Amino acid sequence: MNLGGKDMQRLILSRKGFDSSAGGVPSPIFPDGRIISLPIPDRRTNLRYKDIDVWNYNLGAIVDDLTRGKVRPDWNLHLDPDLNPNHLIRHEDWCPTFGQVGAAQGHLENQKVSAGDLFLFFGLFQEVEGKKGRWKFLRNTTPKHLIWGWLQIGKIVKVDDIKDQLDWAKYHPHFNRPEDKSNTLYLPSRYLHIIPGISTGTIPGGAGIFEHFSEQRQLTAPEAPNSTLWELPAWFFPESKPALTYHGKMDRWQRKEENVLLKSASRGQEFILQTEHYPEAKSWLNEIGLT
Repeated sequence: MNLGGKDMQRLILSRKGFDSSAGGVPSPIFPDGRIISLPIPDRRTNLRYKDIDVWNYNLGAIVDDLTRGKVRPDWNLHLDPDLNPNHLIRHEDWCPTFGQVGAAQGHLENQKVSAGDLFLFFGLFQEVEGKKGRWKFLRNTTPKHLIWGWLQIGKIVKVDDIKDQLDWAKYHPHFNRPEDKSNTLYLPSRYLHIIPGISTGTIPGGAGIFEHFSEQRQLTAPEAPNSTLWELPAWFFPESKPALTYHGKMDRWQRKEENVLLKSASRGQEFILQTEHYPEAKSWLNEIGLT
């Protein structure tokens, strides 16, 4: 399969993982600074939380502790996007994947998202501590949105058209859905291509995770009253150019010295930025540790 790279035209901030509605709690920031985005529950899959280990942590124990038993270790989960090769024993042909369907997929298609465009996956996180053999949220900390992974599109396929071709992907939750013409799988480029004509090489690859917390990848403003108030670089301000989708109303935006505050949408999964109007986006990716 040719997953060679094209250059980025669109940047997609994609909401994924546990939050107050899906899962009910934030994903953890561990005492050593490592982060794990917890996949949301999904009864239609065959994968269980207790089947997955990350470093020395079992997802079953983590979700049981942090939700106080509301999400159980033997519950099935929606492992999507699936970016970490160490989550499971992998088929030799495995590569990172991300699936989308329904209205969210319709939004991606309407915005003409295509090969070369870059997903930045973000989710809700909070610091945790180990206490009496269990994980609990650290007192005097608050949930915050963090960027935790990426996938630059190498190929887009309709699941109903390729179900008999990608045997290695049969575990993926989007292969366990009823037929739906909108059901779409995004496969990554082999290497990351941000600046036209230049590949960053083998590290970082076309998809992956950020293992540690970084203030540079925190979207929520410091001291914000809630996680949806973001602080972004000033160039995000949509003056006389298309805004980040779902954020077209100017009363969402407020200039703040060298940055801008954004009341981010509490609903919606895929927020798309047309980078032809925001050339600074490419250097910003370097600042958050991606290039």
